[in-house]
Amino acid sequence: MIQPTIEEVNANGLSFEVHVAGDPASDRLALLLHGFPEHAYSWRHQLPLFAKLGYRVWAPNQRGYGKSSKPKGVASYGIDELVADVAALIDASGARSVTLVGHDWGGLVAWEFAARRARPLERLVILNVPHPARFREELASNPVQRRRSRYAAFFQLPWLPEWFFRRKGAAAIEAAFRGMAIDKCRFPDDVLDVYKQNVLQPGGITAMLNWYRAAGRGFGSLGTDAIIETPALLIWGEEDSALGKETTFGTERYVKELTVRYLPGVSHWVQQEAPEAVNRILEEWLGERT
Repeated sequence: MIQPTIEEVNANGLSFEVHVAGDPASDRLALLLHGFPEHAYSWRHQLPLFAKLGYRVWAPNQRGYGKSSKPKGVASYGIDELVADVAALIDASGARSVTLVGHDWGGLVAWEFAARRARPLERLVILNVPHPARFREELASNPVQRRRSRYAAFFQLPWLPEWFFRRKGAAAIEAAFRGMAIDKCRFPDDVLDVYKQNVLQPGGITAMLNWYRAAGRGFGSLGTDAIIETPALLIWGEEDSALGKETTFGTERYVKELTVRYLPGVSHWVQQEAPEAVNRILEEWLGERT
């Protein structure tokens, strides 16, 4: 596997640790946004693919993660700031064509970024997170999804979630990945160690949880009704125990040109658990639009 280089990129007044692959002179940027409780490392299987396809690939540790800046306070992790980070990273890249890819929380930021048209996008790829407007609709009408999402209410509490994630050497991280995964062999100890160290570093888990805390305070601001004009691909592992498949139904109301690909027998951690299938879908879909 091609090993990415790691660079520091200054954007939006912060420092971002960015995993980089591909031709540095390419004007085609693939910007890959990770989720919770992950890390840029979660894109290790996709970085070589995008590089092979001729992209310059950036997978940043978003604010609060890895060695990226960890600004203080819940307000620093609101959706406006997260979208501004993506815009500033694109500006810093100097790229003229951008494909934005997001999983979980990174996908939520990517949906918002595209809906707000913060910067022009050529393509949008979302993995296992519903469009925020659809998610709000589902929470309002579906008690099963409300039960699945109760963990987010726990994250609103002070200090207790931090204790939970740090205890026993971040054992909860192992439980999150292996517990949710269908193919548990995709998460050996060395992979889980990356995520555990992410949580255990000073200030790490508080910054990561502050994404949820900020969202809890401003949830009504998510999910604009603006139609996304960017051609979009939604990849969904059907065995997601946190987000039901039904949250994807009706997404076409918010996206002008939408392609959906479901992967049976695959969990929420879709690009890590089924990288071969995900990469085939990506290569085919991107190739159709080259």
